[in-house]
Amino acid sequence: MAGESSSNLSIIVHRNPSESHLSELGIKSWPKWGCSPGKYQLKFDAQETCYLLKGKVKVYLKNSSEMISEFGTGDLVILPKGLSCTWDVSFAVDKHYKFESSS
Repeated sequence: MAGESSSNLSIIVHRNPSESHLSELGIKSWPKWGCSPGKYQLKFDAQETCYLLKGKVKVYLKNSSEMISEFGTGDLVILPKGLSCTWDVSFAVDKHYKFESSS
């Protein structure tokens, strides 16, 4: 079979994780990133874990109209290494994020 399989590139969304879980992860010490509403082409060269302080995002596979995930304010999200996608941001995003090191 030709082509890459995206079946192992699942986005994991934890809705409203507990404050204790967020504390264990040390989220408040992670860098912050934000964007205004719009469409963004993204490629994840490393696994990213992020916590949305605000915003709403629909995620589509690159060059596809297939929505693969949706998340927003209060969600803890794990985005897999190797994912190429489009973020359709309907409400401005403000998030804490951390990339997994490759070491």
